[in-house]
Amino acid sequence: MRILSGIQPSGALHIGNYLGAIRQYVALQDADDAYYFVADLHALTSVRDAALLRQYVSDVLIDLLALGLDPERAVLFVQSDVPETVELSWLLTSVTPMGWLEKCVSYKEKVQQGLPAEHGLFAYPVLQAADILLYDADLVPVGRDQKQHLEITRDVAERFNNVYGKKKPVFRLPEPYILDSVAVVPGLDGRKMSKSYGNTIEIFDEPAAIRKKVKKFVTDSTPVEAPKDPDADPLFGLFKLFAAKADVAEVERRYREGGIGYGEVKTRLGEALVATFAEARERRAEWVAHPERVAAVRAAGAEKARATARAVLDRARAACGLG
Repeated sequence: MRILSGIQPSGALHIGNYLGAIRQYVALQDADDAYYFVADLHALTSVRDAALLRQYVSDVLIDLLALGLDPERAVLFVQSDVPETVELSWLLTSVTPMGWLEKCVSYKEKVQQGLPAEHGLFAYPVLQAADILLYDADLVPVGRDQKQHLEITRDVAERFNNVYGKKKPVFRLPEPYILDSVAVVPGLDGRKMSKSYGNTIEIFDEPAAIRKKVKKFVTDSTPVEAPKDPDADPLFGLFKLFAAKADVAEVERRYREGGIGYGEVKTRLGEALVATFAEARERRAEWVAHPERVAAVRAAGAEKARATARAVLDRARAACGLG
């Protein structure tokens, strides 16, 4: 089974990225075949500073290595290092109905958030389809907010197969892999954690910065002594994702009985976050100290990814009558 997923280098990775995607990447890299990439072409819709984008790409690549992705067990590469992606995207665009893209919730949300209504943003799902189909992916770990895009990928693949692959399908149809328990990670304001909302907690911030940021978590005015509903509290929802089971059970009991304040929970959450990523922080420092090792991983990943991508693109070109 082939696993594939990517992550945008549009800023520092946050704990929502870890719970919703990266943790799955690490767990799945022992499967038969895993491909993970830094989606820098997608980031062009929001990052317009060339130097900043290069830095983000480098940072995300290092972050993924520090968080446990092993280039010996998975193919780790940068999207733009595989030019076959762009060519396949055009082949898929030629058979994709406009109506499918107009229905995309993600496009509408991003425009509402202030991003310009440009073709790159509108056609984002087609490029994402190329990312997936180019590697004959069977399983795609995604956040729940990306599920619609994967459904469009399947629709585009089926349409291409119907148009050009009547005798033999050109593309494999991928399936999503979503962990429902962490499908939505609460941010500092209680909404879904997202860079767009400015409510994130970055994985590799300094410990002091993490503790300080957690203190800003928005809570209600329920007094310390009053009982609280842990199931309705975003702060507790985040706490239980990182704290030890015994600590979660204790805090949940005190929520229901009364006698615990949000300040204490914030402090304990901050410590849990620092402890969770302590070893990864040390590994990251090692990678940063050896940029030549990072460059070697990137080059090797691109070579492996292109070998797979070329075979699939050649198959699609032949089906279309190109060459």
